[in-house]
Amino acid sequence: MELVGQYLMAGFFVFAGISHFTKKNFFMKAMPPYIPNHEEMVIISGIAEIILGIGLLFSQTKPLAAWGIILLLIAVFPANIYMATSGKFKKIPQWLLWLRLPLQLVLIAWAYYLIDN
Repeated sequence: MELVGQYLMAGFFVFAGISHFTKKNFFMKAMPPYIPNHEEMVIISGIAEIILGIGLLFSQTKPLAAWGIILLLIAVFPANIYMATSGKFKKIPQWLLWLRLPLQLVLIAWAYYLIDN
């Protein structure tokens, strides 16, 4: 079952990373105004998600990838707050935008679990 969770998280992050390129405008819209170089940040975070997701698949890189995912989730948290508070995402239910915030903690805990398992 642990392996299934590991592969699920890997797939989730690879898919999310690819989405940074296929839906770049959505991710750029999610960037808070105080973050510089929106397009570059979206590209960098997408590449990071893909690399870290792939890194979860190999025992040699899994702990480092899990730590990287934790740091990435902390780094993108301001964008999730911005999405919930900016009023720019009217097509997404407000409750779902707010639900994403505690879900970040679940993802962090999940990645932390993967470090030694």
